[in-house]
Amino acid sequence: MNQSKGSKGKLTAARVVCYIVLAILCFLCLFFFYMLLINASRNTFQIQQGFSFLPGKSFSVNLQGLLANANIPVLSGIKNSLTVSTLSAILAIYFSAMTAYGIYAYDFKFKNAAFAFILLIMMMPTQISSVGFVNEVQSMGLKNSLIPLYLPSIAAPTVFFFMKQYLESNMPMEIVEAARIDGSNEFNTFNHIVLPIMKPALAVQAIFSFVTAWNNFFVPALLLDKADKKTLPILIAQLRSADFLKFDMGQVYMMVTIAIIPVIIVYLFLSKYIVRGVALGGVKG
Repeated sequence: MNQSKGSKGKLTAARVVCYIVLAILCFLCLFFFYMLLINASRNTFQIQQGFSFLPGKSFSVNLQGLLANANIPVLSGIKNSLTVSTLSAILAIYFSAMTAYGIYAYDFKFKNAAFAFILLIMMMPTQISSVGFVNEVQSMGLKNSLIPLYLPSIAAPTVFFFMKQYLESNMPMEIVEAARIDGSNEFNTFNHIVLPIMKPALAVQAIFSFVTAWNNFFVPALLLDKADKKTLPILIAQLRSADFLKFDMGQVYMMVTIAIIPVIIVYLFLSKYIVRGVALGGVKG
């Protein structure tokens, strides 16, 4: 009895410690969002005075001033960023899942070489190929177009690697073989059997791909010159680099607040699939 009470006491203490640590981490994560919202409601002078836990009264002023700024087309920037990020996420997860399924489910010559080649591409930084990529885009007449920002997401080595690892852990080949015996063609099997099994992996990589494309500054800055084609990261940098005398920190925080809202919405919609994926992995483990 004493040993049982002692073990229960240790377990309770361990839970208390875990809850305290989780509460601290949760506070640290949410505190910066709170700071962002507070500063978005204050003017430049108030922000320069230091942080305050109480919101200011300039939220509507900052929002109206930002939307009225002719040099910073916020609405078109939101539309461009949503277009690029959404299409990038869709193309990345679908074609990467298809490639991963092909590598996982089929045996063909140079299969290992193809897998190794994709991994080598994954190790290559974007900056190495940027000059050639920009020259190719210009030669195709696609400068100041959104197409070069989302179309290359068809080839996403990092997403492919994650998908392949997920298939190896969670999809037995017996399911695919049973579908083939029932007369299902390969595309039907992939779209209606494989993809539903991969929902947790697709959700995780959709979030990562969306956020990566949403925050991408380097490539759009090289390709986009027209104001109505610029994405939000470029507009934020443009607003931040304004003349010191005209610099409005309240508008900067407001624009960052606007820029982070779609990311939060995407995460809230897809988070349930992430939880299911973690629970599924725990059961199978």
